[in-house]
Amino acid sequence: MALQEENNHTNESSHSVSNGNGAQLPDWITAELFNNFLKETVPGFREIKSFKTKSAVAPGENYATIMLRIAMEISTQSGKEKTLSYMMKIPLESIKDLMEKRNVFDIETMMYRSVVPEMEQMYRDAGIEVKFSAGYYDIQTPSQFGVILLEDLRQRGFKNINRLEGLDMDHARCVLKKLAQWHAASATRVQLKGLYPASLTTAYFLDDHYELMKQIYKNLGDAFLSSARSFPGNEEYIESLEKFNSHYFDSFFNAGKVDPNEFNVLNHGDCWSNNVMFQYDAFGRIKETYFVDYQIPKYGSPAQDLYYLILSSTSYDLKLKQFDYFVKFYHENLAQSLTLLKYPKQIPKLKDLHILLHRTTIWAYTTIISVMGAVLLDPTDKANIVDIVGESEAGDEFKKQMYTNARFRRHAEAVLPWLFNRGVLEC
Repeated sequence: MALQEENNHTNESSHSVSNGNGAQLPDWITAELFNNFLKETVPGFREIKSFKTKSAVAPGENYATIMLRIAMEISTQSGKEKTLSYMMKIPLESIKDLMEKRNVFDIETMMYRSVVPEMEQMYRDAGIEVKFSAGYYDIQTPSQFGVILLEDLRQRGFKNINRLEGLDMDHARCVLKKLAQWHAASATRVQLKGLYPASLTTAYFLDDHYELMKQIYKNLGDAFLSSARSFPGNEEYIESLEKFNSHYFDSFFNAGKVDPNEFNVLNHGDCWSNNVMFQYDAFGRIKETYFVDYQIPKYGSPAQDLYYLILSSTSYDLKLKQFDYFVKFYHENLAQSLTLLKYPKQIPKLKDLHILLHRTTIWAYTTIISVMGAVLLDPTDKANIVDIVGESEAGDEFKKQMYTNARFRRHAEAVLPWLFNRGVLEC
């Protein structure tokens, strides 16, 4: 789910290596795996001189996948030597059962191969250059679920912010601008070419997933509620929260169904701070903003991405105080991009966007009980998606850690009255 600090586990041969959390990596990740790939992508490639595999994320920064940095020294037919670096994503062993039902690597591959390039081309055709992501490469591997191979953005100076501190104003504005450009391209594309495939429109909101999803969100909601009962000053909202939490899931599940009468976009679906990377100029100013991790995109209301990003990943001082400003800033950039791309329908007004957000506040609540806890949790090598969504002693303990740590409590104690005062917790 993220690209952040690197660890010092290296592999100079074909032996298995650790991912930094103690797990062993597949023994097929070797120099030989890259020979045909390099012949196809590097002019004059001759041979690999050295090959190193290193975990690309620190423990506690990656919940669903293993991210590797692949570093190689190669020689060319002309006798020159080059240093190459790539990022490779493979699934955690613990989520392979989940991937039997929905292979998120297939979805992410489709996003990198076709959806992202199509959006970028739309802006080129309109006369400007807008880039959303790292370069993607196809490579053949023995992996049952495939892999995602990307350029190493760190070679160009990209990095994440500190997720525990959250996005400051400059970083938040950059992400919201890029998100508005992304949403505008996707909305225009659907009007011109038709709907995206069902894997992006229906996504995981399938009837045969209903019971599983309901149990997952019940576990999250109950664990969150248990913590909220100890929040100081909860007297005004705790009764409403208890009633709301007992039956909110159907509203959430229904929110995942596309209303064709609304303004809809392709949501990134997992737009939090570790899934955004920033490049800076010589003076430390933000030069470029890229998204990573396209495993759970979802066509539908832009409220999904907006609540998810603002409530999970902006700094404590900005999250609520600047919420309406963030929506306004996003809308300005959305309208500008829709105009540039010649969106054929009426462009939503700012008040239309606020009405839409008010109608779909369920995305705000589910953000608080899910991703916000993971974002604000201190790094731990026990972090994985199975413990977040599963039912087990380890899962219960992990959720307790998420919802009782002081940093999360500080944010949640501010956000809950905000939700209550907006009528979000009304039954």
